[in-house]
Amino acid sequence: MSRDTKTETADEYQVVVIGGGAAGLSAAVTLGRALRSVLVIDAGEPRNAPAAGVHGFLSRDGIDPRELLDMGREEARGYGVDFIAGVAVAARSTAGAEEGAELSFDVELADGRTVKARRILVTTGLTDVLPDIGGIRERWGRDVLHCPYCHGWEVRNKAIGILGSVPMALHQTMLFRQWSPNITLFLNDVVEPTDAEWEQLAARSISVVEGKVESLAIQDDALRGVVLASGTVIPVEAVVTATRLEARSAVLESLGVPVVEHPMGVGHHVEVNPMGGATAVPGVWAAGNVADLMGQVMASAASGVMAGAAINAHLVAEETRLAVDVARLSSLAR
Repeated sequence: MSRDTKTETADEYQVVVIGGGAAGLSAAVTLGRALRSVLVIDAGEPRNAPAAGVHGFLSRDGIDPRELLDMGREEARGYGVDFIAGVAVAARSTAGAEEGAELSFDVELADGRTVKARRILVTTGLTDVLPDIGGIRERWGRDVLHCPYCHGWEVRNKAIGILGSVPMALHQTMLFRQWSPNITLFLNDVVEPTDAEWEQLAARSISVVEGKVESLAIQDDALRGVVLASGTVIPVEAVVTATRLEARSAVLESLGVPVVEHPMGVGHHVEVNPMGGATAVPGVWAAGNVADLMGQVMASAASGVMAGAAINAHLVAEETRLAVDVARLSSLAR
């Protein structure tokens, strides 16, 4: 495919996208369609890999997460996007110090490779930090869940236990009550409902169990119940837990992009311009869950499209400025 704007060598790209999930692939397609030279560096570790399906994604509801990414990669390749399987560990600016210098970066991979970019988009997502309770990690994404809009339909009308790992558990409890009348809130020595919240729980016929949760009861590869420290087992068919959401921010931090506590206290994220995802560091963008901890797959994909468009516009502005400078010099030389 011919690109009028491509001037880079094999190891130089106009845009390097770090992270090959929904946000990164959507940005890559957008930029590829804009005739940009694009490289996607993907570690192959999508956050939703344990899930059976992606939900709430129009026309693709229930699709296997990896199948969705395979389709996205194929689409991106159709627009000339290149891919590297690897882990980007850091990046640094290589632009000159003089005013008006073109932005440029080196991106370093864990295996020692380095690629050059004029712009960087980080879409590395986040890590779910799970409660330290036996069985949680093994069942995560199967019958241990966190989002009713992602998984509520699949556990509708089942016996659902809400694990009180953070105060937000009360919010989750009320939400999941929409999907099932059989809800049990485990206080887990963490949650202390107010008088008003006790009234709400009673009004919605939600059972409340006191005492610390020890582990999950698993039998025949299925969740059977929640085990309390006392040894009591409370039967449930699904467990809901909040996680600590931590942006995968190593590359961004290496560039000097600040990572801050989310205003809701649920983890750390990167603050970006909502109109396209620009960070505080010129030439560096972020999209998807690394910036929006609460975003579902479709929202992440949309943020990738917007970031791709914003990066292309930024490159166009730079190229126009350089073209004007050249034209002025040419005029003076005549």
